[in-house]
Amino acid sequence: MNKHEILLSVTFGQRIAEEETDELATYFVETDHWNRLFRGDIDVVYGPKGSGKSALYSLLLAKGGELFDRNTILVAGENPRGAPAFRDLATNPPTSEREFVGLWKLYIAALLHHALVEYGIRNEPTKLLEAALAREGLVKGSLTLAGLLKAVFDYARRALRPQAIEGNVDLDPVTQLPKGFTGKITFSEPGRSADHADLRSVDSLLSLANDGLSIASFSAWVLLDRLDVAFADNSELESNALRALFRVYLDLSALDQLKLKIFLRTDIWSRITDEGFREASHITRHVTISWNRNSLLNLVVRRAIHNRSVRESYGVFEDLPKKSVSEQEQFFYRLCPDQVDVGPNKPKTIDWLLSRTRDGTQSNAPRELIHFLNSLREVQVKRLEVGDASPEGEQLFSRPSFKDALPEVSKVRLEQTLYAEYPELKQWLEKLRGAKTLHTPDTLAGIWDTTIEGAVARANQLVTVGFFEARGTRTSPEYWVPFLYRDALDMVQGAAE
Repeated sequence: MNKHEILLSVTFGQRIAEEETDELATYFVETDHWNRLFRGDIDVVYGPKGSGKSALYSLLLAKGGELFDRNTILVAGENPRGAPAFRDLATNPPTSEREFVGLWKLYIAALLHHALVEYGIRNEPTKLLEAALAREGLVKGSLTLAGLLKAVFDYARRALRPQAIEGNVDLDPVTQLPKGFTGKITFSEPGRSADHADLRSVDSLLSLANDGLSIASFSAWVLLDRLDVAFADNSELESNALRALFRVYLDLSALDQLKLKIFLRTDIWSRITDEGFREASHITRHVTISWNRNSLLNLVVRRAIHNRSVRESYGVFEDLPKKSVSEQEQFFYRLCPDQVDVGPNKPKTIDWLLSRTRDGTQSNAPRELIHFLNSLREVQVKRLEVGDASPEGEQLFSRPSFKDALPEVSKVRLEQTLYAEYPELKQWLEKLRGAKTLHTPDTLAGIWDTTIEGAVARANQLVTVGFFEARGTRTSPEYWVPFLYRDALDMVQGAAE
């Protein structure tokens, strides 16, 4: 095959894990993070956007059969793709953390019941669980996750917010349910004097699920991912929902057979804890995904040799990603030039590539790297199709293609991450269009037509979201725009005056 034919057959995969679930296992490197998660030692996975949280989630689901052989059942609490089940809550959300705690617990109990039925685990505790949920119409059956969530939420709202339906409603002093409410699931423990044989608290439902699993010698992991998407449009709702979720996580720690597995962005976790969350110190079974030069090089190599045309044309085998870093790097430079910008002080291509796809927090995420590789392939194909010279030697990619591939990545990152998630910042970022890439509070105050103090406050917001990299000193701060965002805003290298 010639280079054009090889490039036409090559893909580096999808940059979003949900879009390539079936292929992930062939790319994935079994890191210590993964092994600890798979063993059950990790419950909470933090990571920046695009760092691979959803990849771990999807792989865990894909290996459900292996875990079942270890007597562990996986229960997906959110749709792995498509519309998040929790998105509909934004139209009429719970108003407090207390309501969310009740909602999470009842939802998890209903999910667990469905899993117990699906796997044929039936004993006295699971029968009692089923009876309690069936009385209130909370058996999942053929409902979607969103449908089940709506049924659970409607029940919880009637129980926890009776005044929203019936005005000033008297509460039963024993059950704390409205006297006109006939439901038999409570969100606190009923008193000893309760005379309802069928009355059960939501905590007792979870205990029934735990006991049913224990009798059958099984455990269950309830997996929750895409929480950033589910509550993206309402930060207060997001904070209430997630603080409540972690309180539920801590409550479930008393049940040996049940575990929540939560996949959450680091910036969202930071926002929750910055607002105040005393229980944070009790969450110890966690890991934060991070990537370095060697692991990102390994990712590139894995995705490249996943293509049969590359393996056959370059005479390499599928075990290359398990070989030494130097052997992987030698293969990389068979595909790519040694440098993009030629010179004794210029970086090697792999380092150039990583510097162009990291944000102001100095974080590299696989998402931008994968996007760049696919953009690079498209640019190189177009160059060959209009008659440009073929890359030198064995190389598949020429130096100019690297620079031409970056604008598309920059544009998507700016528009689909910063503008999409922080629309309130767009007006300030757009005022930097065409500006220099290094600023001081003085230059920013002039661009934004504000005070020095106002410029510093705004610039620090942009540091937090990764648009600026903070430089200088505390008394003389400077703000540098990383390469990742420059093309999208037509920015010019140099210091502003």
